[in-house]
Amino acid sequence: MKLDELIARLAEIKAEMQGLIDTGLTEATQTTFDALEAEATTVRGSIERIERFENESKADVKGTGRKTGVANIKIDVKDNRADDPTAGFSGIGEFSLAVMNAVSPSATIDDRLRVLGAPTNFHRETSSSDGYQVPAQFRNEVSELVFNEPDLLSMVDSEPTNSNSVQFLADETTPWGSTGIQAYWGAEGNQFTASRLDTDGREIKLHKLHAFVTATEELLEDAPRLNSRLTKGAARAINWKANNAIHYGTGAGQPLGFSVASSRVSVAKETSQVAATVVAANVAKMFSRSLNPGGSVWVVNQDVLPQLMVMVLGNQPIWTPPANGFQGAPGGYLFGRPIIFSDQCKTLGTEGDIILVDPKGYYLPVKSGGIKFGSSMHLYFDYDIQAFKWTFRLGGQPYLSAAVSPANGSKTRSHYITLAVRA
Repeated sequence: MKLDELIARLAEIKAEMQGLIDTGLTEATQTTFDALEAEATTVRGSIERIERFENESKADVKGTGRKTGVANIKIDVKDNRADDPTAGFSGIGEFSLAVMNAVSPSATIDDRLRVLGAPTNFHRETSSSDGYQVPAQFRNEVSELVFNEPDLLSMVDSEPTNSNSVQFLADETTPWGSTGIQAYWGAEGNQFTASRLDTDGREIKLHKLHAFVTATEELLEDAPRLNSRLTKGAARAINWKANNAIHYGTGAGQPLGFSVASSRVSVAKETSQVAATVVAANVAKMFSRSLNPGGSVWVVNQDVLPQLMVMVLGNQPIWTPPANGFQGAPGGYLFGRPIIFSDQCKTLGTEGDIILVDPKGYYLPVKSGGIKFGSSMHLYFDYDIQAFKWTFRLGGQPYLSAAVSPANGSKTRSHYITLAVRA
């Protein structure tokens, strides 16, 4: 890598490390942090070697002679913007304007672009792969918005990885089953009865999700609006697609969703139940089929809420508002578990309009850093339109390959419970 590319990469690494610190280091993210720290040490060493060689080369050209009474003084000058995750730009709008000027026929190149390691020569066709890398901070903002929404994407069992596929061992045994870890009664002096883990090795591939957005020259000139529209718009689009995959992904070129997995449990409607309704008995039966009701959340379409708010068992309401009353609306609690509204849920009366989910029953490996750092977003050019690209790799599937049979009873249980069609 060239010196300017190394400097730009060091700034990105620092931004990634700061992002991990800001969100709180966990056992899972500590590995990523350590890898970034090691890479930073390597990149710094490369920068120092190149700078040392260049300084020595300059000294060789000038000669080693000294003038009497004059000391040889070496002065190293460093552009502080190389350590700035924004590269000195106030926002993506200002950055975009600098790029627009750089690709215009007069081609005035901002020094801050040079700090980013931007190319000095490039094609102006829309198919060109050349581009200016967007400062790390502006890429991080999109990542933070994607994962900070109150939805399943932010709640599932997510794990960073540096690979494009992961291997994990699934243990679907139960304490009351005949396989896996078991406990036995034993008499004094008798040999212990052995048991062992019974795991299923699985491979999960990480699939590429991207948002490719074009912006007109008129919008580029309105920097404040561009900041908001690009950052929030890309985050919403990526968040929607990722959440939709957790629900309905086919497993082909995308994660495998809860609703199409074999472990899903569907509760039948009540006899003679009116179409497009949800009744208390539905909710009670769904709750009874959850493998982990205390860790589950209700994910519902907003069309369902009016029926939930007046729902009672006997004279006891089973829906309650948030702790601070309707000021904390709209979700509230159903059977004591929080309600999340989602447009991924189907309309009232259709299977999937109300779902009881244990988010930790879904495994979601993501490429380290979430929205890919380093080369995740580039600016492409022609004379009138510029385009932005975000890429994100993730995989996923439910932990269970089938619903679990309880120790006593005939009704299976799962991490994902739906209510059958009421038509």
